Amino acid sequence: MKKIDAIIRLTKYEDVRKALADQDITFFSYWDVRGVGTALEPHLYRGTVYDTSIIERRLLSIIVRDENVDKTVQAIIMAARTGDVGDGRIFITDVENTYRIRTGEAGPETLYIKK
Repeated sequence: MKKIDAIIRLTKYEDVRKALADQDITFFSYWDVRGVGTALEPHLYRGTVYDTSIIERRLLSIIVRDENVDKTVQAIIMAARTGDVGDGRIFITDVENTYRIRTGEAGPETLYIKK
C-alpha cells in the first residue's frame, strides 16, 4: 500500500476530485494548507502588490493499493496541471498496514467497502 500526498492549487481541487472519482478513487482526506514556494517576488495586479511567497493550496492524502498508484498519480497530474509555476507536488510513501477500527480488520482490504 502507498500513501499519496498531493499539494495542488485550490482552484484545481474540483477537477482533481472528479478525475480521481473517474478512476474509482473516492476516499481521501484533504486540508487547506499554506506554504512557501520558489516564486518569491511580489506581483502587481490592478495597482495592488501581492506577496507570492505564501501560497494557499490544498493537500490531499490518499491511501491506495500498490496497483492503483500509477492511475491515481496520473489522474492528479492531468487534472491539476496548468503548466505554470506553482502547480504543486506529489509525494509517495510506503504504508506498512491499515486497520478498520469498527471491525478490527487489517490489511489492504480495509481500504474499500465490501460489496
